[in-house]
Amino acid sequence: MNKIIRTRFAPSPTGFLHVGGVRTALFAWLIAKQNNGQFILRIEDTDKVREVAGSEQHIIDSLHFIGIKWDEGPDIGGQYGPYRQSDKLTIYKEWAQKLVDKGRAYPDPYTQEELNRLREQAKIEKRPFLFREHRPETFAKWDGSSTLRFKSDPKPYVWYDAVMGELSNGEEVIDDFIIMKNDGYPTYNFAHIIDDHLMEITHVLRSQEFISSTPKFLNLYEALEFERPILGTLPFVMGPDGKKKLSKRDGAKDILDYKKEGYSSEALLNFLATLGWNDGTTQEIFSEKELIEKFSIERVSRSGAKFDEQRLLWLNGHYIREMNIDTLYANAKDYFPKEASAYDDAYKKNVLTIIQERLKFYSELPSLTNFFFAEPEPDLTLIQNNKQLSKVEPETLVSLLEVALKGLDGISFETEKLSETLNGLLEKTRQKPAILFSLIRIVTTWAPSSPGLVESLAVLGKETTLSRMKNALNLLSKN
Repeated sequence: MNKIIRTRFAPSPTGFLHVGGVRTALFAWLIAKQNNGQFILRIEDTDKVREVAGSEQHIIDSLHFIGIKWDEGPDIGGQYGPYRQSDKLTIYKEWAQKLVDKGRAYPDPYTQEELNRLREQAKIEKRPFLFREHRPETFAKWDGSSTLRFKSDPKPYVWYDAVMGELSNGEEVIDDFIIMKNDGYPTYNFAHIIDDHLMEITHVLRSQEFISSTPKFLNLYEALEFERPILGTLPFVMGPDGKKKLSKRDGAKDILDYKKEGYSSEALLNFLATLGWNDGTTQEIFSEKELIEKFSIERVSRSGAKFDEQRLLWLNGHYIREMNIDTLYANAKDYFPKEASAYDDAYKKNVLTIIQERLKFYSELPSLTNFFFAEPEPDLTLIQNNKQLSKVEPETLVSLLEVALKGLDGISFETEKLSETLNGLLEKTRQKPAILFSLIRIVTTWAPSSPGLVESLAVLGKETTLSRMKNALNLLSKN
């Protein structure tokens, strides 16, 4: 009978969840879903010094935002719990004692000062420091509270990594390492191996930073007589220049910041899934169903994936453009400028309809739509800096506005009638759209850019449009 595929995401609650971490969770989740398996969330909270209050909830909220759901976890339980390492200290101590009983673990006999001297001596002699070379000849009895080290069995390994292919090491990289600290907490190197075994995890995906530690994990699997899970090493997410690991300085953000800025979960899911993976085609837009069907860990790139925020913007814009107006309004309604609260839903939906093509993320709404809800501050520099309008004499601009006002005053503001009238004004004034239409657009919005002129005027309505044009006419006449 085939084993049930069980994957996990096991973050430490030491800060915000970043792009690389969420991508690891996503890939593990996809493997589980496409194999009708189970995905587990486990919180590795053994480093109490670095733990940040609220991080666990932040992790949960971040994964929920992306659309990743787990079958077992600290918030929902499951038959393989507990799902926080701090709730399992007795279990780790029991497994540590088993290693002690087998002669494969021993209390660390050195103080930190003694260790520092040994390391310094190795440095002076220009040789690598290996703790196993200073292992005591006889092991003291472990009292359950002192620092405990694993007694390694240095040997070369050859192993297969689901992403990187065949990897190997020499015995020189394997050393004795701490598995239990003197505060009663296990180290990551020990605890995650116990957890994965007890939770029957079949696939372990982790970041590239752990690849140098894999040989000691292999050594520990053997000492514990555990079956080794399938291992997959994910290359780093690189900065925009592709030369170094993505950092805060390069724009790495808290995943929930994307939610605050108004990115859609579908776009982020799509973006993260294709960050270092493709299905061998030129397809760029994948539904969740397609990702589950097509994802393959073997097609994850062995080199770092460049973080391209412009591509994320493009993807997000695509999803926004594909939404029907009711869905878009439901998603975006909290991002309108505060002045929009005075307007009804129908008016706001009309505004959304005409800016939908331009909208890349929801928090752009105030800058794109403010002039629809609040009286804009006139800014003559928009005329002065316009390539076409700056060449036109002020008297001519005044004359053009007077003609436009008269023409628009006598019509209804349906889009068809507006379009017909504006085109008629072009013939009447013998001006190019770049001059006449730009002038009308600027004085009715006082914005650097705006949606199509006809659509904008139709939404603004006749009263507002004519009022703003009259105010602009007075302003231009005085200047």
